[in-house]
Amino acid sequence: MPHKRNPIASENLVGLARVVRAAVIPALEDVALWHERDISHSSVERMIAPDATTTLGFMLERAATLVEGLVVYEDKLRRNLDAAGELYFSEAVMLALVEAGMARQEAYVLVQRNAMRAWRGDGRFRDNVASDADIAGKLDPKRLAECFDLDHALAHVPAIIDRALSG
Repeated sequence: MPHKRNPIASENLVGLARVVRAAVIPALEDVALWHERDISHSSVERMIAPDATTTLGFMLERAATLVEGLVVYEDKLRRNLDAAGELYFSEAVMLALVEAGMARQEAYVLVQRNAMRAWRGDGRFRDNVASDADIAGKLDPKRLAECFDLDHALAHVPAIIDRALSG
């Protein structure tokens, strides 16, 4: 597909991930009888250990190359976020309600009610939540505004990236 920048590298990583995951079942089956350590264990380990680790090493190098060449179009990223109608803030609103003393399931129902209204085109999610008496009774406007702060939601991204790249 000509519109994709790195389809071969990306698709290769997805396919190889299936191969590596396939090693999980035999590895887990080895755990049940670890204390006996018979030939059935070592024969499996002699196959999956080098295959899985070599494949993972290759995948990490390929993924690093892919990320190093990554081009991010911030304006398009912002448009995509805007097109989502701020529904990605629903978790923050739900967690704020839980912090305010509401049962998680009750908070989930209230937030979902307003998210589904927005999803159907009946108002913006932020406005729906702000005008919902059940939510407004628990969250003041300042706390509700904090739930819709994208900078707050992304505050730990640099540390996560640094941690991922340093390992």
